[in-house]
Amino acid sequence: MIRFLFVVPPLVGHTNPLLGVADELARRGHRVAWAGYADQIRQLAGADAVAFDCSMPDAGLIRPAKLTGPAAFRFLWEEFFQPLADLMAPGIDSAIEAYEPDVIVSDQHAVAGALVAERRGIPYITSSTTSAELTDPLASMPKVTAWLNELLDSLRARIGDPAQSDDPRFSPYGIVAFTGRALLGDAPLPHDRVRLVGPAIAPRVSRSPFPWAELDPRRRQVLVTLGTANADAGGRFLAEAVTALEAMRERVQGVVVDPGGTLARTGAPPVPPGVLIREHVPQLELLERVDAVVCHGGHNTVCESLWHGVPLVVAPIRDDQPIVAGQVVDAGAGVRVRFNRVDAARLGAAIETVLDPAGGHRAAAGAIGRSFRAAGGVAAAADHIEHTAARHSTVPTG
Repeated sequence: MIRFLFVVPPLVGHTNPLLGVADELARRGHRVAWAGYADQIRQLAGADAVAFDCSMPDAGLIRPAKLTGPAAFRFLWEEFFQPLADLMAPGIDSAIEAYEPDVIVSDQHAVAGALVAERRGIPYITSSTTSAELTDPLASMPKVTAWLNELLDSLRARIGDPAQSDDPRFSPYGIVAFTGRALLGDAPLPHDRVRLVGPAIAPRVSRSPFPWAELDPRRRQVLVTLGTANADAGGRFLAEAVTALEAMRERVQGVVVDPGGTLARTGAPPVPPGVLIREHVPQLELLERVDAVVCHGGHNTVCESLWHGVPLVVAPIRDDQPIVAGQVVDAGAGVRVRFNRVDAARLGAAIETVLDPAGGHRAAAGAIGRSFRAAGGVAAAADHIEHTAARHSTVPTG
């Protein structure tokens, strides 16, 4: 029996892939606890989850709407990931004292988990919930790379082991990446201890009742979602999506996710009766029923859609999303539109394109989905974590 401590940032998309992995490790007889935003963890993992609280920023990440490219990358690290690491470190130390884990599984962007683990001499495994940084997106930006290295060095000096030099985003012990070669392409990986397991498709605690009877079987179904962290930016786009879907109402029914009630706040036209607007949806169950997804290029949504063989219209907003969107297009599984400029006519045309069997997007999505399922998902992730722990922990697995 091995005691695992999962360290996650307060971001739903970074916690969801690990939920099934934690359950699988527990099923195999291991112990699992969490460190992070405890209330959010229990909402996602269940009220009985063992969760140690870490300090969190007073407010969520609020970014200038038009910040893009390297400036957006620097803002994200300087204003969110770096202070988050400083805030989380004492809570992680307290969790280690109370729980005495044998191995830490740390999200790639909860770098405090990696740095505290190295300082305390505990083996740690990286959980990578996006394929973007596995392909070194900063390769053509040496000044940004140098800036990030300095930032990570300063964090290491405060909360890690200054004698170490490994990039805390990529554990030397092992990395579990929730993606696959069919989407990632042939770019080299950080090292040979990366295991590409595909998306982690597993049952989740559902907080989203859904009116399944309102889905019209005579029409194609299209899901529109911008994820859980983009409510501040999505009003105009969602309004254009509703208009596009209304124009296709004879053949297409839309399900639009609007978690912040943005459509109502921004004074968008009344939602037509043929379009379902929901604050939240049971996404995995819904993906079994839809014919296309319109999204922001978030890695989890993209991979979960492709796992189900569903083609995509991607409208990246920021962060890793442009890279993931490019991977979708390169793989032939979808088309890309410009988030800030697309109108209803162009968005409708993009939806028609991915719905058209002659375009090959559904066939490409299906091929990627088959490769994802072959990669093993939750079971393969648990295998890699368990085997890595067995190599580097003094605790027997049997």
